[in-house]
Amino acid sequence: MAGSLINNFPHDGVVTVNRVILKPGYSVDDLQERVALLCENVKTYHSTTGFVGGFVSLNSGAVSNEGSTVGQAVDSPLKGREALIITFWRSFAEHEESHKSPTFQPLFKEVLELCENGNEEIAYEMLWSGAAYNAEEARQAQETKARYAA
Repeated sequence: MAGSLINNFPHDGVVTVNRVILKPGYSVDDLQERVALLCENVKTYHSTTGFVGGFVSLNSGAVSNEGSTVGQAVDSPLKGREALIITFWRSFAEHEESHKSPTFQPLFKEVLELCENGNEEIAYEMLWSGAAYNAEEARQAQETKARYAA
């Protein structure tokens, strides 16, 4: 079977989501530089104290008309200005401790300087995650579905 989506992420782990909207006058390069420094700090100082992994994604502007039920938009107005910073932690308490770190706070403030929307970091409990099947696993799953689905 396929492995977990985030290696070593515990079944009762916590996912945090930061939504960043760039202020006018700041670029994606500014965001990438500041977030890279912040993420490097978290990896360096918190990989042994609860941090499991993370990623940053930028609004591409594409809106899925197949997956949206709120109209048929063709472009997101926040294209290139909105990013999500998603992190994975063993526990919420360990996440909170990471933010108290004296090495973290100055870098965090530099990221906040470019945020039009301030910052609200929401913690979520993981309900499900999974990686895609490889080709053979997908073939077997499809055959099993065809055989037993009725």
